[in-house]
Amino acid sequence: MQVPFVDLKAQLNELREEVIPRIMTVIEDSSFILGPDVVTFEENFAAYVGTRFCVGVDSGTAALQLALAAMNVGPGDEVIVPANTFIASAVAVSEVGARPVFVDVDASYLIDPALLDAALTPRTKAIMPVHLYGQAVPMEPIVAFARKHGLRVIEDACQAHGARWNGRRVGSFGDAGCFSFYPGKNLGAYGDAGAVVTNDVTICEAVRLLRDLGQRRKYEHLVRAGNSRLDSVQAAVLDVKLRHLDRWNDARRRHAASYDAKLKQIGITPPLRLRDEGHVYHLYVIEVEDRAAVREVLAQRGVATGIHYPVPVHLQPAYADLGLGRGSFPRTEQTADRILSLPMFAELTEGQIDVVVDGIEAAAHLVRA
Repeated sequence: MQVPFVDLKAQLNELREEVIPRIMTVIEDSSFILGPDVVTFEENFAAYVGTRFCVGVDSGTAALQLALAAMNVGPGDEVIVPANTFIASAVAVSEVGARPVFVDVDASYLIDPALLDAALTPRTKAIMPVHLYGQAVPMEPIVAFARKHGLRVIEDACQAHGARWNGRRVGSFGDAGCFSFYPGKNLGAYGDAGAVVTNDVTICEAVRLLRDLGQRRKYEHLVRAGNSRLDSVQAAVLDVKLRHLDRWNDARRRHAASYDAKLKQIGITPPLRLRDEGHVYHLYVIEVEDRAAVREVLAQRGVATGIHYPVPVHLQPAYADLGLGRGSFPRTEQTADRILSLPMFAELTEGQIDVVVDGIEAAAHLVRA
């Protein structure tokens, strides 16, 4: 049995009768750019997250960058970012001319609030907690720290559509929340797409300007800005999928519980879960000793795996100028050396999970710490 890392075709087969007519309506109406489907999705996604506003953009990276720019984060400023994240979190900071200041993570792979004080400088303008792998960052200490020091909070929720903390959806805690709708995400488009959510009308209006060449109305450009608009076709797809997101997230939690139980039976420690209701398992990540060998055993059995992420951002050539060598963030670096992402998608079957776990058991001498 082949077990893909993610199966987008299975999702399409389920949605075909809903999504194809919506796409065809956009095509037939020829309202491709910032059309009514964009407005509809923005309204529905804001309601889903629990914020007043949503602004659709063309990627999660653009969402982060435009949110930062809307808060006047720029040259000379610093933004605190977890070291364990996808590089887009840091790149968004760099693209507005600011400097990412990395902090290490705790056992949950999420930003460690105890390390914020040491990262704070007179140039710190914002904090960017990342709800990584689908697990919500405990937001109370982050927000309290930010308010104490007059900092902005930009939630990177690009992997956490629908995740909750204390009953609230991620993206609703900070000054803005940023989402990616890359096709493999829990809520994925049929191409690149993203969104910024906020309760602040000033931030909302600024992001709307910045996504559309600084236009308030056609040919009236108030600021210099690029083009980061959300396409109507992608908005239509996302609006159809949004109705299914909670059900899909429930399925992911069931699959994670199955993985947990079966991995424990063979002596493998499941990933730390801070709160049952909060995690939406964009990724199911374990730690192994000899990762290359384990991946090879699983590949031979038809199981696809991933690594999120093998090289920490501070060790990437793109950030060599920061002068942060190995040893700067020990937990992040240890994590990067050991983590392995197992197949996880809503349509995953119990039989496929058994194939994955059987493969790990076959490589048991390689995976136990």
